[in-house]
Amino acid sequence: MNSGPANQPFRLMSGGRIDRTRPVSFSFNGQRYQGLAGDTLASALLANGVHMVARSFKYHRPRGIFSAGAEEPSALVQIGRDAARTDPNMRATEVEIYDGLEAFAQNCWPSLSLDASAINDAFSRFMPSGFYYKTFMGPPGNWMMFESFIRRAAGLGRAPDAPDPDRYESTNRHCDVLVVGSGPAGLMATLAATRSGARVILAEETAELGGSLLSTAPDAVSIGGKAPADWIAEIEAELSDCPEVTILKRAAPVGYYGDNLVVFNQQLQDHVPLAARDPRMPRQRLWRIRAAQVILATGTIERPLIFDGNDRPGIMLAGAVSSYIHRYGVLPGRNAILFTNNSAAWQTAFDLQNAGCSVAAIVDVRADIEESLRSQASGRDIAVFANSVVDGTSGRKRIARATIRLLKNESQVADSEIELACDLLAVSGGLSPNVALFAQSRGKLRHDVGIAAFRPGQSWQHERSAGLSNGTMDLAERITEGLRCGTGAANAAGFATAPTALPSVEWSTAPEPYAIRALWSLPSHKPRHKTRAFVDLHNDVTTKDLHLAAQEGYRSVEHAKRYTTTGMGADQGKTVGINAFGILASATGQTLPDVGVTTYRQPYKPVTFGALAAQYTNELFEPRRTTAMHDWHVVHGAEFETVGDWLRPRVYPHPGEDFHAALMRECRAARTSVGVLDASTLGKIDIRGPDARKFLNRVYTNSWMKLKPGRCRYGLMLGEDGMVGDDGVTACLADDHFHMTTTTGGAARVLTTMEDYLQTEWPDLRVWLTSVTEQWAVASICGPKSAELVGELCDDLDPDPAQFPFMSFREAHIAGVPVRVFRISFTG
Repeated sequence: MNSGPANQPFRLMSGGRIDRTRPVSFSFNGQRYQGLAGDTLASALLANGVHMVARSFKYHRPRGIFSAGAEEPSALVQIGRDAARTDPNMRATEVEIYDGLEAFAQNCWPSLSLDASAINDAFSRFMPSGFYYKTFMGPPGNWMMFESFIRRAAGLGRAPDAPDPDRYESTNRHCDVLVVGSGPAGLMATLAATRSGARVILAEETAELGGSLLSTAPDAVSIGGKAPADWIAEIEAELSDCPEVTILKRAAPVGYYGDNLVVFNQQLQDHVPLAARDPRMPRQRLWRIRAAQVILATGTIERPLIFDGNDRPGIMLAGAVSSYIHRYGVLPGRNAILFTNNSAAWQTAFDLQNAGCSVAAIVDVRADIEESLRSQASGRDIAVFANSVVDGTSGRKRIARATIRLLKNESQVADSEIELACDLLAVSGGLSPNVALFAQSRGKLRHDVGIAAFRPGQSWQHERSAGLSNGTMDLAERITEGLRCGTGAANAAGFATAPTALPSVEWSTAPEPYAIRALWSLPSHKPRHKTRAFVDLHNDVTTKDLHLAAQEGYRSVEHAKRYTTTGMGADQGKTVGINAFGILASATGQTLPDVGVTTYRQPYKPVTFGALAAQYTNELFEPRRTTAMHDWHVVHGAEFETVGDWLRPRVYPHPGEDFHAALMRECRAARTSVGVLDASTLGKIDIRGPDARKFLNRVYTNSWMKLKPGRCRYGLMLGEDGMVGDDGVTACLADDHFHMTTTTGGAARVLTTMEDYLQTEWPDLRVWLTSVTEQWAVASICGPKSAELVGELCDDLDPDPAQFPFMSFREAHIAGVPVRVFRISFTG
């Protein structure tokens, strides 16, 4: 083996895209380790020979690092121990290490190695699918003794319990073309759209552009006569120099919504040591991007094979193994076996051997294996077991051995077996296009027998899919498809595109066309009730659980998902998907297209509450509105109360006077002399148009057809359910002009409701509404001497009740300022 430094025994001496000149010190479960800049927590732990990092949710079985990206179902950890800065359920495959990083295993006690709750595994037969539902279906006496235990077992990590000290931000952007994913198809699409002059945003989930090319051996292929890294760098340089292009790195998609709105959560400082973070910068930024055209180049998700004993640490996705070798310079094991059902995964066995790993065998469920692959394996002295399966593994905290059996047919294996020692089992059940965002956009999926997966079918919005996410497996075809999508999107957005040359693609050893034999659940020599084949590694869902769901009548894929909790973990079932659907199809006697898929819901990945709240926290969470008289109230010692969004004076205590005494004093003044209230917070809506009276007749319960100008009327609004919606006084300023008042908290709601009626129910009415709440300051004056005060204040108003009848208003002036004086009852 090409051994690395002593403190990182599984680090390769060369290769990878990490910075070998910058060591990084971090800890896991209190143990100090060293990695390199550019490592994820997962790659750094693997470099140090650490595979077991977690416990499963239900049975607390040992769990290791399974993948290399967002699809990770097992390696979920807690980052940080501070009460304010701690993040649970973080995927170790995505956490970028930095000096001082502290990570901890979760869902285990007292320790990861010795977890008391692992006893659940011994009683797993008593906790099948539906266990929780059935436990709580009976009378309380049947389940009360279990409730406290179940509640304590719920959840995984620990949520922070102190205020978040970090800043967050959200922003809205528009663009002509949005490209999601920066693999070869995404880069080519971005380049083509950019050269048209369109405004382009390229969003990449990880820290580097390149996608699948970053996990390919640098000497395996050349693009345009360049190594993949050089080709990527050349395109990135051109894009960076273009002012109309925005490149977002570490920007994970949250969801694809209506009218081509795609939301991203970008991590800006999560990879920076705490002491070095810029307090002026947000930790994360939420991007809401509205695009004229969207190109999805989101790649594929490799799915595992479902066989007995498939959940031990040291069992990893084949593509992830290649990623750790080529992207991070890490060898995940010294003695490996590859187990696959497709031609693409064989390259992982060759990558492992090239890196110095002993490859004991390649096990392929296919009987007809390409001769070129057999020849390569033979030339490397790698044993090949065709038409065979791995049927059982051993090893508690890391895989130690694997048992191989010949397939008799799709449901039976031979009695004879071969047992091989290994510390790494790389598995691949095929590649599934990552269609989550496409499905969220309401696009229709179609089943492709050739790749044994669902791929994008009919688009619903202005969207195009390219590359692996569209089920295109050949690299040259992916680049061609990216160019076509980029050109088409720019043209659709109104930009003329100049011809862009396609780069040539030359392989050192040409890969075989993608071929696969889909077996959703592999047979075992054990009877089904003794088999432990895990479909969902996060939630401990087995093939038996899915068969039980079908047996108990849960034939719908959505019902079976909820009954078994398949795909309901923190990974949102990214590696579960089609395997679960295929097993359910088999159990119910349906075809896979008939079973269909579960709904792809937002968010695509978990999002912090801080990012969702963004800058709208504390005083910005619900900004307080103040009246024009607010400064006067402050100067005179007012105590304020919150009324809707407004701050309104409640009482004006004198020095040494408590609230109750001040309240009684002011109540006495209002009853014996004069009371004044700042009523500017009341909602005020200006209503104009020849049909204004008819409109008021419909929104109020009483009649408004005969109200004369200069007069006011109390109005009551009811909702369509007959419940009171709002009330207030409305004045007739002219036959086609009214001034409506609403409650303080109901102003926005009333305006929105009336606008909705005018636009959708009564579009024939000629009525125009304008909010004037902040344009008018209001003082409510009451008490036996109120008329006398109004007379002194107004220059041209006679407040005599005989001249100024109840429920009317007059135009007047105070110190030359025009005012409207209403004689109405406000205090009751």
